[in-house]
Amino acid sequence: MSVTLAGNSYGKSGVRLVTVRRGADRHELKDVTLSVRLEGAFAAAYTEADNSGVIATDTMKNTVYALAAEHPFDDVEDFGLALTDHLVQTYPRVASARVELQENLWERMEVGGVPHPHAFRRAGSERRTAVVTRCSETVRVVAGIEDLVVMKTAKSGFEGFPRDRWTTLKETSDRLMATAVRATWRYSRPYVAFGRLWSEVRRVLLETFAEHDSLSVQHTLYAMGEAVLKTLDVEEIHLAMPNKHHLPVDLTPFGLENRYEIFVATTEPYGLIEATLRRG
Repeated sequence: MSVTLAGNSYGKSGVRLVTVRRGADRHELKDVTLSVRLEGAFAAAYTEADNSGVIATDTMKNTVYALAAEHPFDDVEDFGLALTDHLVQTYPRVASARVELQENLWERMEVGGVPHPHAFRRAGSERRTAVVTRCSETVRVVAGIEDLVVMKTAKSGFEGFPRDRWTTLKETSDRLMATAVRATWRYSRPYVAFGRLWSEVRRVLLETFAEHDSLSVQHTLYAMGEAVLKTLDVEEIHLAMPNKHHLPVDLTPFGLENRYEIFVATTEPYGLIEATLRRG
């Protein structure tokens, strides 16, 4: 029986990078976790135990730190572009390099209403993401956001769905709607003003969620993606929105009126709604 190596890739995951750019008047903080994946002419390492062409994953980790020192960055996409370019240009065996970046967001603290020059606080669980993939001739940048937790207490309902003998969910035109948005999108061009456009996509997503008269999570998801595609330089967007259920508590056993002001938050099970929207 013959065996063929059908595909392979390798790299370094979970590389933690914290940078402090020390300006005269204030410091800039970045907190990023990276994963590097390489594909190329590495088959001999698997089939022949030949390590002569294998770039050590420890070298990849060190490259992240050295390159960050040589190329200070404001946007994770720019650092991903610099890192993939270095890997493809430096190592002839590398056919393609893929870098995934997750940025923990920090906010500048205020003292007496004035932004502090070197004190920060974590901005919740929200993370900025990017994936940069480069081969010798092409580069692809996908930006994103994870765990953007939002809730609206009005203008949300769910009615008109099929019912059978196992359906117990009641229809409602007034419910709490909460989710943790995960969005990834591809710009119309590979090189853009990444930081400004990322902030604009986030703003449009939040504003549309807040203002939309929602008949379902699917309905609002589509409206959010459509608003991004129609107003910004984005070619494609994928949205994943888990339904974070908040169930009204029945207060009648306690002799109290149900005014739908008391809810219990549940974590599992939950609905998960996803879709990809593309121009054209």
